[in-house]
Amino acid sequence: MTRTLTRSADPQPAIGERLRARLDAQLAARRIAPARHLSADPAPQPLPALEAAQLRIPADYRDAVADHPAVVAWVQTIAESATAPYAGDRHAQYGQAGRREIRTGPSLLLWGPTGTGKTRQAFGAIRSLTAAGCAVRWHAVKAADLYGQLRSQNTDTEAVLRHAMRVPVLVLDDLGAAKWSEWKEEVTFRVLAWRGEHHLPTLVTTNLPPAPQPGAGTQQLLRNAVGDRVLSRLSGMCTAVELTGPDRRYSHR
Repeated sequence: MTRTLTRSADPQPAIGERLRARLDAQLAARRIAPARHLSADPAPQPLPALEAAQLRIPADYRDAVADHPAVVAWVQTIAESATAPYAGDRHAQYGQAGRREIRTGPSLLLWGPTGTGKTRQAFGAIRSLTAAGCAVRWHAVKAADLYGQLRSQNTDTEAVLRHAMRVPVLVLDDLGAAKWSEWKEEVTFRVLAWRGEHHLPTLVTTNLPPAPQPGAGTQQLLRNAVGDRVLSRLSGMCTAVELTGPDRRYSHR
């Protein structure tokens, strides 16, 4: 004999209303407020991607907007090339596609005087990619801090390097500001060589021009600060974008 199981359309209360009323009356007689939250709290909802990204962005840049035309175009290119896992019929057996993930794309070298908004544009680009619906796995680090992490005695240096090399989107900030050495050149070369060969989107910022500028006279160039090998890698993987203007930090005081 086959039994048919039926399921009610709505969840049923844990106790009936009459029993609840009796319990409430007994609690009231003892001057105890009835507890209305008998079920467990619902599971916390995940933070929206942009809100989660905000928690990792330094406070100075949480309102950053990528508005330079070259950076806006870069964001659009990266967002349009992002692919959803199991997109199309490649892995149809795994079900619906998820959020679009960034895998490959071009890189930018943002250069210009101190305070012209290079770092702000970089974090604005991260925010724009997240707002565009991309699953952005990113890492931002000042070059000097990266070298400091690698010098720490309690650090797995290869793990730190692998993360900088392989994270889908990297912001390498203030390149050329730290006093240079052969060791720093080797570290920077390893990071950029891997990323360039695998076409991983990278935003590099520096105060130093990548090439002599007309009418600038004698000036320090990026080549002098990072060496020929690093500059060659940057030239091969990045589009150089100059940011000009007064120091915005002074204008905010």
